[in-house]
Amino acid sequence: MKPFSFTIERGKIREFAMAIGDRNPIYYDVDIARKEGYRDIPIPPTFPTAIEMWGGLDFETLIELFGLDPLKVLHGGQEYRYMGELCAGDTVTAAPKLISSFEKRNLRFITIGIHYKNIDGNDVLYSESTIIERGRTQK
Repeated sequence: MKPFSFTIERGKIREFAMAIGDRNPIYYDVDIARKEGYRDIPIPPTFPTAIEMWGGLDFETLIELFGLDPLKVLHGGQEYRYMGELCAGDTVTAAPKLISSFEKRNLRFITIGIHYKNIDGNDVLYSESTIIERGRTQK
């Protein structure tokens, strides 16, 4: 999997917050965010999924990369570990890596880990997701 970079934009944060129904004003107004102690508008807790989709590890890429049947794919789990603040204007570099891939009981499990670094090279986030493909045949 190829590394990718992504610059976090205020508009994308706003769109994401609206899509998930989060009305917290820190996601919409930079002055309020700064009054709350942030450098700029912070990302909502699950925003890294959007970074992955817009940054280069979208659903179509995963389907092609792992030879998955898109009609049989489920999202099996997601975990985020924050090691630093991420705000609008920050550029992150993501390094995706296959953690595991195995089959069990007619299911295929694929786990991907992504380490994110900020422009200074500091670790700011780790994301780990599991994809499940139903209907695999036992070998």
